[in-house]
Amino acid sequence: QLQLVESGGGLVQPGESLRLSCAASGFGFNFEHYVIGWFRQAPGKGREGVVCISTTGSVRIYEDSVKGRFTLSRDNAKNTVSLQMNNLKSEDTAVYYCAAHTGRLYCPDYDYEYSDWGRGTQVTVSS
Repeated sequence: QLQLVESGGGLVQPGESLRLSCAASGFGFNFEHYVIGWFRQAPGKGREGVVCISTTGSVRIYEDSVKGRFTLSRDNAKNTVSLQMNNLKSEDTAVYYCAAHTGRLYCPDYDYEYSDWGRGTQVTVSS
């Protein structure tokens, strides 16, 4: 089983930036074989997909509102995925989770296809 740990959350003002990281660990895994997705859950709302990076490095955006503001990259040598969030808005406030999927090269369509989840990191955007 893959362990995922998110970091980098915090409190920022609208228009500012944050960089979240997802670090993977486990026994005998090859990080290159995992698709990594980011999800978020705002207070009182359901979980929603934000963005995903495939094993080949291609990025799929699940949530249109982050287009042009969020970028995703992976460093397979360090077993990490980084989510750069720019021009943050109050509606981006949520707990952000990273999740891993294996078995296919590209980003899945549904969150239930991800098998391993981190515990989340809080992002609060407020003036």
